[in-house]
Amino acid sequence: MLWEMGNTIGKAAVVDFGIQWALWAVAAAFKTEKFYDLAGSGTFLYLALQSLKWGGTYHYRQRVQTGMVVSWAFRLGLYLFSRILKEGRDNRFNKVRDRPGVFFIYWTIQGLWVMLTIMPTLLLNDKKEDKPLGTRDYVGWGMWVVGFLMESIADYQKSAFRGNPDNQGKFIQHGLWSLVQYPNYLGEIMMWTGLYISASSVLKGWEHLSVISPIFTTYLLTRLSGIPLQERSAMRRYGSDPAYLAHIKKTPKLIPFIW
Repeated sequence: MLWEMGNTIGKAAVVDFGIQWALWAVAAAFKTEKFYDLAGSGTFLYLALQSLKWGGTYHYRQRVQTGMVVSWAFRLGLYLFSRILKEGRDNRFNKVRDRPGVFFIYWTIQGLWVMLTIMPTLLLNDKKEDKPLGTRDYVGWGMWVVGFLMESIADYQKSAFRGNPDNQGKFIQHGLWSLVQYPNYLGEIMMWTGLYISASSVLKGWEHLSVISPIFTTYLLTRLSGIPLQERSAMRRYGSDPAYLAHIKKTPKLIPFIW
């Protein structure tokens, strides 16, 4: 059993990093990051479906979880791809798109993000036995639905705000963005936490180490590439605006009414 699961994870890792490194070669040759995020979300979508096929059991819990990952990947991938096509470039890559070696590290990190985050789904879809649905499934799926709606609405609100010419040079502080500074990231964390909770219904022993999925997602968004990058960018744009300084002082960063 352990060998079979290891084999599934191994195949997923080969596919995952194979996709990232192959597309890195194309991106480095053309010095573009336009399909970076699309490649990441597309890999999630492919591995979710492929792991279900590898498992070959198609239990209800597996199909629901796979459908949730696919729905998230499809929506987020299209959103990020359309955004970069509109804006032309991603400032995260300003200092690396012309440096193939450093650019390679970015693509490799994306591969690591995919593997760690989708781990509960890979383990779940490899399960041959099934268990009746229970509290953890419904709690997990409920968290995913709330998180998906939160991220989707937050992205829509921000896109609509930026698309209005009257808002040039202004920062968004209405809708979900009035409750917390980063509602899209809160939604992301809720989704992957929910998927782990549901998958944990059938996980055993070492498989619970896949809790690294929501932990890594939270760390990534709050300490590495998410909030820190957004904060620095926002301070450059609005740091001299007293209204912005008052907004970030009074508005919780991630959790409404708390932090």
